[in-house]
Amino acid sequence: MEAVALFSFTASEADELSFQKGDIIKVTEMEDDSCWFTAEIQGKRGHVPENYISLLPYPWFAGRVSRLDAEKHLRWQDAGVFLVRESESAPGEFSVSVSYGDRVEHFRVLEGGGQYCIWDESFCSLNRLVHFYRTHSIAVEKVICLRDPPSCPHLLAHFGRNPYPNPYKSSSQKTLPSARPYSHRERESSPHLLEPAVGKPRLAHALCDYAPPQTAHLHFLRGDIINLLDCSSSLTWRGSCRGRVGVFPPEYVQLLYH
Repeated sequence: MEAVALFSFTASEADELSFQKGDIIKVTEMEDDSCWFTAEIQGKRGHVPENYISLLPYPWFAGRVSRLDAEKHLRWQDAGVFLVRESESAPGEFSVSVSYGDRVEHFRVLEGGGQYCIWDESFCSLNRLVHFYRTHSIAVEKVICLRDPPSCPHLLAHFGRNPYPNPYKSSSQKTLPSARPYSHRERESSPHLLEPAVGKPRLAHALCDYAPPQTAHLHFLRGDIINLLDCSSSLTWRGSCRGRVGVFPPEYVQLLYH
């Protein structure tokens, strides 16, 4: 899964990774009882503090959903409706469960050297793998392209949500980050890291492509991170992305709070 860095972080241990605010980080392992994630940045793998990053929301990521539950909720959906779940048999790995209409097929995602693949094509993240199979068949025997589940409350209650929501959307008060991150030994024994302070959203995540003909509008692609410059209007916001500045409709993005 991909995440955006809400704050800059400087590693103080050999098994930690440094990053800058706004960096896109590939999270490879998540543990419920740890305040640190295992992640990869520019080919290097190590630990990053959970409260310094925000996982980008993707409705297709179901987290710890069993194979049987995936089949129960995907069977009889339109062909191609899918979810990505954490593997039951291989912790830290992922599987893609896809509806064929009358049955559900499961594809194990193979990972090696920071690359993810199901067949011959390899990708640097799960997000890019999913994007590819939206327009290319994931099946061999017939054409099955991935498609999002319908906006059905019953289905969304089970898998159409991000199980790792942004922790900074609450109004609870937070303390400033410590001057030095926890060491590996402290990481094992400390239940929580000191968390950065809550502030106004300064970044947004593009939920879909936006490329209108108007030159004054900001063009961006799904997954882009947008720096917010002016959110005072309810109709259009102003931001910068890919070296350009322009306006765009707020419904095309999701705020990233910090």
